[in-house]
Amino acid sequence: MNRLKYLLSALCLFSIAGIGMLRAEEVQFRAQAPAQVIVGRPFQFTYTVNQRAKDLRAPEFTDFDYIAGPYTSQSSSTSFVNGKRTSSFQMTFTYTLMAQKEGTFNIPPATITVSGERYTSNGVKISVLPEDQPQQSSGNQQAAGSRQQQSSGPEQGNIFVRTLVSKTKVYEQEAILLSYKVYVAGVDLKQFTNNTTLPDFTSFLQQKIDLQDVQLELENYNGRNYQTATIYSTLLYPQKSGDIQIEPAEFEAVLLVPNQARSRSIFDDFFNSYTTATRTLRAPGTTIHVTPLPSGKPAAYAGGVGKFTMDAKLSSTEVKTNEAITLTLTIRGAGNMKLLKTPAVDWPEGFEQYDPKVTNNFKTSTGGMSGTRTIEYLAIPRAAGDYVLPAVQFGYFDTEKGKYQVLSTPEYTLHIARGAGDQATTSSQQSAVSYVNKEDIRELGSDIRYISAANFVPATEEAASKITFGTWQMWMLYICPLAIAVLLFVIFRKRIRENADITRVRKRQANSVARKRLKKAKSLLAKPEQKELFFEEIERASLQYLSDRLSIPTADLNKDTITATLRSKAIDGTLIERTNRVLSDAAFARYAPTMGITPQELYAQTEQLINDLEDCKL
Repeated sequence: MNRLKYLLSALCLFSIAGIGMLRAEEVQFRAQAPAQVIVGRPFQFTYTVNQRAKDLRAPEFTDFDYIAGPYTSQSSSTSFVNGKRTSSFQMTFTYTLMAQKEGTFNIPPATITVSGERYTSNGVKISVLPEDQPQQSSGNQQAAGSRQQQSSGPEQGNIFVRTLVSKTKVYEQEAILLSYKVYVAGVDLKQFTNNTTLPDFTSFLQQKIDLQDVQLELENYNGRNYQTATIYSTLLYPQKSGDIQIEPAEFEAVLLVPNQARSRSIFDDFFNSYTTATRTLRAPGTTIHVTPLPSGKPAAYAGGVGKFTMDAKLSSTEVKTNEAITLTLTIRGAGNMKLLKTPAVDWPEGFEQYDPKVTNNFKTSTGGMSGTRTIEYLAIPRAAGDYVLPAVQFGYFDTEKGKYQVLSTPEYTLHIARGAGDQATTSSQQSAVSYVNKEDIRELGSDIRYISAANFVPATEEAASKITFGTWQMWMLYICPLAIAVLLFVIFRKRIRENADITRVRKRQANSVARKRLKKAKSLLAKPEQKELFFEEIERASLQYLSDRLSIPTADLNKDTITATLRSKAIDGTLIERTNRVLSDAAFARYAPTMGITPQELYAQTEQLINDLEDCKL
């Protein structure tokens, strides 16, 4: 019995100790204050702790005047959810302080005691803004505002919108952050309506930034303190050089105005009656000076503008024939990530290569577009031997250094051993070996069928006695299979010879493949929420058609190579211009929804272009 009492006592002590440790782990002691305050205006600085505490030791507020405090308050709550009881407790210590001078100041952490343990709070950084200067006349305010770069003068001095750009002088394809920021002082802003007029952003590719949890901040502008908030933000990528004008924008704001009726009662004053009024706020336009990219682009230039790095990983350097090798490139950085071209890999002769798999992981923020692009190249060696996989190069324009940079992977030495069941084909014999791509193998597999071997053994002895050597039945058993084999050889010989020519196969199938993609794009027209998928399918249809029809590898497919190839085939200049325009519209519409072309127009133009190119001898 005594042992049982001792055991229960020990369990109680361990439970109390465990509860105490759990409670200690859950203690949260925090310091809070406004991020910005104004000189000469009192503000509250608070400490909160979620357990009963004592002996608060706050730091000396050397850069602030101590007005009052600390005032201590407590709050607790209990709730039941699905039969589960949840309770919370909080103690608050409030100080009233006032800034002495403008600048940025740090308030050190404080300490407090909870259940005999000392806990330390976080430190706080506070920006102190200067006092409001005496207001000038409205005309002087307008003049002062117009002198500020990319800003508007205050409208009636209380509320206005500024146009802010991160840079006014950039290179082509270099990102610009454009923001519209509202400034409010002395008026109550309720909301903005949907009646907003934004510029067309002509000659830019646009990537809108999703603004979440918009926070009001204090800002001193032209000698006056305003409540500010960014109401619209987007990234712009200029597509041409020269001076590009961005037109003004307009926003409609709803303001709360005190009721100024002549007959007001004491209840109106007590409840502070308001009416609403709308005001159109005009944000001024601005000019962006775009410098063209310098001449001397490297051969490996992939259209990137920004700052990038590249890593490479090869699955293996020693494999057997007919085993896959994967080369993975990872491009990291910040810049025009969506417009990067896929670097070309020069696989050795005798390797069957497939279209690369591209995986994008981009993030768009006020700092620009950044992230990674992962490219997986798959190839299968068909002949044994030792090979060299040349270095893969990726060129881009570095905006910080103002010059082109070329990143390169290592050069890999590959040893290919002969696989089981493979013929003794080495790298010295590969000139006698022909290779086809994955699609052609699949097509040949559906064209040539195996001939099933039938059972010619007679079922009975009587039937076997009738089939003797020299009879017509025996000759038929020899002649029929031979005749069928000759017939099949004659029928399919031409088809096999055509399929061996990869270029002719791709040309023959180009129109069929393009029609399938156009059919899929047409089905997406009826789904407005999938507009981006429509533009992507249209772009793939036109690019794949030109790649197959003109025999241009996908990695080398660009406006210059397409134009040069069409001119070499004596294609009319008007048709070449239409081809380039359709490709540009498809690319721009995918990333810039404000280009002005409708999906129906783009579909019709692409379909007509393919029809006209089919009539040409390419």
